[in-house]
Amino acid sequence: MSNRILIIGGAGYIGTVVTKHLLEKKYYISCLDNLIYEHSHSLEEFKKNSKFNFVYGDLRDKILINKLLNSCDAVIILAGLVGDPITKKYPEVSEKINNIGIKNLINSCKNKKIEKVIFVSTCSNYGLSKTNSLLSENAELKPISLYAKQKVDVEKYILAQQNKDTFDFSPTILRFSTAFGLSPRMRFDLTINQFSKSIFEKEKLEVFDSDTWRPYCHVNDFARALEVILTVDKKTTNFEVFNVGGDRNNFTKKQIVEQIFKFLPSDKVSFTNKTRDARNYKVNFSKIYKTLNFKIKYSVSDGIEEMISFYKQNAKRMDLFKNIKFGNNVINLKHL
Repeated sequence: MSNRILIIGGAGYIGTVVTKHLLEKKYYISCLDNLIYEHSHSLEEFKKNSKFNFVYGDLRDKILINKLLNSCDAVIILAGLVGDPITKKYPEVSEKINNIGIKNLINSCKNKKIEKVIFVSTCSNYGLSKTNSLLSENAELKPISLYAKQKVDVEKYILAQQNKDTFDFSPTILRFSTAFGLSPRMRFDLTINQFSKSIFEKEKLEVFDSDTWRPYCHVNDFARALEVILTVDKKTTNFEVFNVGGDRNNFTKKQIVEQIFKFLPSDKVSFTNKTRDARNYKVNFSKIYKTLNFKIKYSVSDGIEEMISFYKQNAKRMDLFKNIKFGNNVINLKHL
């Protein structure tokens, strides 16, 4: 396919890693972002690249969106209020962006000669599983949070168009695992990044829901998966749903801490089964491997080692990373 890619939300935690990866692969990248987390610093390394174009704006701006869609070959949709806490805090804004806004954006992709539209969803859609089996893409979706419910709603909307000839582009849905790893727009409010940071700084850490399962995936592997979708024949991914991650990265929170202990012993961590987040699911990633020959490179242990190395290199400036800009829990409403 052609190589002009529009990344909606390309300045975010995952978006900047995807942008960097695709630029290295010689794609032309247009990044649309409204910088609601005050993270414009994350784009500095791309500004001198002639293949990179940043556009400040909102995905709900129909005039701007139509202009951008007329000059791209594929669209990656990463934007939105990301995560359970932020959507719970701003439910009305979340509905306008994560549900209505995304659906309108997808509809705007019609009649633009766009080849592929990739909607990034989440494995949180599986919610609370009562089985210990690995869940495939056909498993029942049981979203708990508003964030996951809106992702499911958009997924259903996309898949409902399959036999209607509504779209003249090829849509693909990717359910991402819980992210970890370094990014130009860093986040320290994600499980692996947060736990390793707290233990490195010798803070007291109480781990809630310690025996609940989640799949985890390095941000670099997300970028690699998106590249694969852009590269393969669109008939292979048309109206398909893929879990993105690897079976070996299904972990409980307690197991993650035990992995961190292999690098950083600590006596300040306590475990509890008190519930703050009821999600519990183990995920099967065989479809993306069998269909697209995609396999993750980074294990949970690799990610922990990477994060600890980063903390050691920045030991004298760790206070800087307490800033709210390094999480997704607070947004600047003036950008909305």
